[in-house]
Amino acid sequence: MTAPDAVALTQSLVRLRSINPPGEEQACAELLGGLLQDAGFTVARFDHAPRRPSLVARLDGSAGAPPLCFTGHLDTVPLGATPWSRDAFAAEIDGDRLYGRGSSDMKSGVAAMVVAAIAAARAGRGRGGLALVLTAGEETGCDGAKHLAGLGDALPAAAALLVGEPSSNYPLVGHKGALWLQAEFKGVTAHGSMPEKGDIAVYKAAKGALRLAEYRFAAQPHRILGYPTINVGTLQGGLNVNSVPDRATLGIDVRTVPGQGNDEVCDELTALFEPGSGLQRQVDVGFVASDPRDPWIQEVFQLCAAALGEAPEPRGASYFTDASVLTPAFGGVPTLVLGPGEAAMAHKTDEYCLVSRIHQAVELYGAIASRWLAH
Repeated sequence: MTAPDAVALTQSLVRLRSINPPGEEQACAELLGGLLQDAGFTVARFDHAPRRPSLVARLDGSAGAPPLCFTGHLDTVPLGATPWSRDAFAAEIDGDRLYGRGSSDMKSGVAAMVVAAIAAARAGRGRGGLALVLTAGEETGCDGAKHLAGLGDALPAAAALLVGEPSSNYPLVGHKGALWLQAEFKGVTAHGSMPEKGDIAVYKAAKGALRLAEYRFAAQPHRILGYPTINVGTLQGGLNVNSVPDRATLGIDVRTVPGQGNDEVCDELTALFEPGSGLQRQVDVGFVASDPRDPWIQEVFQLCAAALGEAPEPRGASYFTDASVLTPAFGGVPTLVLGPGEAAMAHKTDEYCLVSRIHQAVELYGAIASRWLAH
């Protein structure tokens, strides 16, 4: 079987809508699952919701050793309120840019992984094995990965993990964790002309937001991932302008680093707010921080140095990935984030990836897979 062209496959995936919510990653999964199965992979499908499949594809090695695992997600974020200047699902190529929702985050990475894996399978089975975990629902908190990890026997016993999230093909040894919280503040409603008869919940939320603006975590900065951060993404409250609002909420985005536990972070923030305020977790995933001295990571760094023309230094990502779930599920294996997309274009209007980086990623993934299969 001839491996498909990675750019054409990226275009095909971009043209298949998988905006989350609602997700509906089924069409992407069927396309990729068919390609991998035809190439000799054993493909299993696991749905965490209707039309929301994740795929696990395996190519066993001759030595029976745990495989190298490539992973990527099939869903994308919504288009946003700002109008696009190009059709978000046409996958139009203009010069070196391929436009479309999900082009950078991360359908180009998925396409490059699948093409490299098919080429590796066509070259023949080696001593090491190869696996691909293609997930649904990453954008809303690693839902598909959590489903796979909770099944017990769906995931292979991988020995290393490569995540194809956008990094401009620069290898990253980890990323921050994410804790998305909703803080609820309660008041007492009254007529807007008599605010003294009520208790204005929006004021409480506003005070809470100002406390967060001034708050600094006690955790020390990580040598690679840096400082933890807090962002107040939303403030909502009230139903109409002439009533005292009796409920208001803050949407809080915390990015954590090693040395912080998400439970402890929740306790810290709860103590900042007035008694009676509630704090609910919406997304709760951990950080990933691999040792740059790991032999496999050093091997990948060497391959990237040849491709990029510079020796990589240990760096991390500020965003989270499915590695938050998969790395601990695999027993804390060495993990790298390495993908052709542009991190600065993720979730943006007129999102694009670079065609040249897709080709480069196929070569890198192919070299990484070939080294592993020869082990």
